[in-house]
Amino acid sequence: MVRSRPWPAKPSIPPGYELSDIGVPGYKCDAELMEPSKTVPTNVNSVRPADIKVVMALGDSLTAANGAGAEDPLAVVLQYRGLAFQAGGDKSLDEHATIPNILKKYNPKLFGYSIGIGSPNVWDISYLNVAMPGAVASDLPGQARQLVGLLQTHPESVNMKHDWKLLNIFIGGNDMCGYCRHPSYAPNICVQHIKEAIQIIYDNVPRVIVSLTTMLHLEVLRQTDKGHAFCVNLHKDECGCESNTTFTDADIAKACVDYANGELALGTSGVFDKDDFTLTVQPFFRDITDPPMKNGKIDMEFFAPDCFHFSQYGHALVTTWLWKNLLEPVGSKTTKGSISEPALPLACPDPNCPFIRTNKNSQDCSKFITPA
Repeated sequence: MVRSRPWPAKPSIPPGYELSDIGVPGYKCDAELMEPSKTVPTNVNSVRPADIKVVMALGDSLTAANGAGAEDPLAVVLQYRGLAFQAGGDKSLDEHATIPNILKKYNPKLFGYSIGIGSPNVWDISYLNVAMPGAVASDLPGQARQLVGLLQTHPESVNMKHDWKLLNIFIGGNDMCGYCRHPSYAPNICVQHIKEAIQIIYDNVPRVIVSLTTMLHLEVLRQTDKGHAFCVNLHKDECGCESNTTFTDADIAKACVDYANGELALGTSGVFDKDDFTLTVQPFFRDITDPPMKNGKIDMEFFAPDCFHFSQYGHALVTTWLWKNLLEPVGSKTTKGSISEPALPLACPDPNCPFIRTNKNSQDCSKFITPA
């Protein structure tokens, strides 16, 4: 997802591209649903959104938000971390939707989100978003170790034992862009790398909810590229398998669905379920097979100027679906969101189960109810 060769000569912005955004002004839920628990929960299945003190992220250039605020293709190399859907804290929810900006409505003292533009080794920008452009699933264990190190060396910011933490993970684009040439990027192998990374967190960091967003359909890029020679040229380097005609749309779709289903199986396996830790998989991308559309045409404003990464508008739109998934019970989560329309009005916790949804509180929430 980060180019290694020069940009095509005299690039022109794809028709329809403009920098816009999605904010959610005035977002609020019933007052009780926005309050933290009366006492800090000891069980991961009783964690309300307002109980989350720390947000963290692993991933690739989509979590580093490459190009999210870019107005030309050259700026796609910049990591607009503060705009990232999983980990960004720039602006406010009124102006730009991200998971941290939503959580700040519940807990204004939330820590860990990225701000501004910069690389993962700049603490005052990236904080606990250690996503690295170009990363593949096999890089996640290294990112997990880096994250553990940051938590251990910043006790002034994070109470490792006491604070409840939300770890957002999104990976797979680079794996699938290389899978047609490298069998080591097979979906089942990638899921094992994800499992290894989560195991590192499980073994070293208490009080964590891991939220894993499933792989998206890369054949959508082929549909997006039709009629845009500019995008086709860029994607020859950014995503080699997209331009490989022997790797058919059906091949790409199967690989991406296998990847997503492997992630879902990992989540429901219960292997990471214990009193102070869980993994929940968010599948809203899994069944989206259509490109973003607006007024009957492909909506290029979803993308950064390289027609691949998400624009700030794209990040905000994706945020609304991810938040919806976080509050939906396991087994009943939306698997076909939209990259054309945001999930608005923005979801509120279920009054009957006002927690981040987990395997166990999705089966029987009554045993985990605690007062707010």
